[in-house]
Amino acid sequence: MVGKLDPQVLDAHVLSRTGASDERVTLGPATGEDAAAIDLGTDSLVVSSDPVSLAAEAAGTLGVPVATNDVAATGAEPAWLTSTVFLPDGDPERLDALTAQLDRAARELDVAIVGGHAEVLDDLSRPLLSLTAMGRTDDPVPTGGARAGDDLLLTGGAAIEGTAILATDFRDDLDSVPAETLDRAAGFFEEISVLEAARALWPTATGLHDPTEGGVLTGVYEIAQAADATVELDRSAVPIRPETRAICDAMGVDPLRIFGSGALLATVDPDDSERALGALADAGIEARVVGTVQAGEPVVKIDDETIRSQPRDDCYPLWE
Repeated sequence: MVGKLDPQVLDAHVLSRTGASDERVTLGPATGEDAAAIDLGTDSLVVSSDPVSLAAEAAGTLGVPVATNDVAATGAEPAWLTSTVFLPDGDPERLDALTAQLDRAARELDVAIVGGHAEVLDDLSRPLLSLTAMGRTDDPVPTGGARAGDDLLLTGGAAIEGTAILATDFRDDLDSVPAETLDRAAGFFEEISVLEAARALWPTATGLHDPTEGGVLTGVYEIAQAADATVELDRSAVPIRPETRAICDAMGVDPLRIFGSGALLATVDPDDSERALGALADAGIEARVVGTVQAGEPVVKIDDETIRSQPRDDCYPLWE
């Protein structure tokens, strides 16, 4: 099976094995938490790592915002990045294209690439990236900060990343979708960063989370797990772009269950929701209240269904 590990497996074999104890780690490994926070005395260093194994034609363009989004969603300004590049061959043109994408994306976000590694692995069929992003903040925001009674906000829309991946990696399978729709959808790769949305939400959010693999639904499930609370998600309130609907319908996938980078989930005290939405509107960012946090078991309630286990991304079977 391709995709995220089952949370029970993760708890047993990963999260329970974290090396030496360090009291300076104020936000450490936990289900739903995508970044760590380390107390430096005057502020905190936020660190997050992410792989990029899909979107072969735009791995570098996608990788930088994906890695830095988790830092921004933990309340910090992304500043530094390390990049490990695994290539299926030694083709210098492939490496040139990939590093050019990384350089351009990092410059656009004002992030310095400060180190990394590169090598060839013959068993790969496409490039594989592993990126670590870092930034500093005096007020880390965890995924698990959500409280019972909070509103759940979503910025951007569902499946922005997934739409771009499908429009490029599966373009030959999308004959029923107009070429101009596919071209617009491929351009969604340029909208993956949530830094501006995070900045607008830092003053009001009790919790922030960047939905990636598994999309909005998995992101909401991870909030429920991290906060140990029930989250009620209103599918009808989730914004879905026309390009996303057309491509997801053609590929037979649920837009709430495919790669979701480009959106940001935030939990906010209802008394602060209007202020949060106003700050996002001032920044030119679409956002809606799409659900609520309730006291109860860590599950997601949607469409008269209760989600009790981690959803699997609908895109993965397309590559299998």
